[in-house]
Amino acid sequence: MDVLTGLGLSSSAGLNAWIPLLVLGLLDRYTEFVDLGPNFAWLSNGWVLAIFAVLLALEVVADKVPAIDSVNDVIQTVVRPTSGGIVFGSSMTSDIAGLTLGGETATVTDPEQFVTSGTWVPIVIGVVLALVVHGVKALTRPVANTASAGAAAPVLSTAEDVVAVVISLLAVFLPILVLLGLVGLVFGTWWLLRRRRPSGPPVYAA
Repeated sequence: MDVLTGLGLSSSAGLNAWIPLLVLGLLDRYTEFVDLGPNFAWLSNGWVLAIFAVLLALEVVADKVPAIDSVNDVIQTVVRPTSGGIVFGSSMTSDIAGLTLGGETATVTDPEQFVTSGTWVPIVIGVVLALVVHGVKALTRPVANTASAGAAAPVLSTAEDVVAVVISLLAVFLPILVLLGLVGLVFGTWWLLRRRRPSGPPVYAA
């Protein structure tokens, strides 16, 4: 379950870096469903949550404007994988929905021990998975914008934000359903690319 939680959160980070961070931070701060422990307690700090909220608001606006969304995706190439690594790593060392996950510390006090202990593995997995999802999103958006003259940007961005929220919540409360969410995400991307692809050779008038 901890792996499914990490997969869901890092996939969500690939769509929107700030949503899974806010979900974890808010649930840790205001509920008993999530206990991030000492290593990731900073995610629920009031100032950190406020910064995340402001950055989320900025991205929500920027990601819905054609051309600006592509620039934002370039910037997010670093931010989203970083977020994915953080949320995957935190999911392996936290108490989420009553399940004590992982239990290993991610504090770097001895670099050699950090490497040999394998605590870096979940972070790397989260980075890679978020980067893959982000890459698909970044490559798909220009195609959709071009085909729709920019009209698809706000629609796709809103859908991505909703999916990121849903997958983040599923990852915390019903991680077994994360697989269904990821399958839906893959199918939706495939359907969009297939729809934008010409269905056959051009027909020329005689």
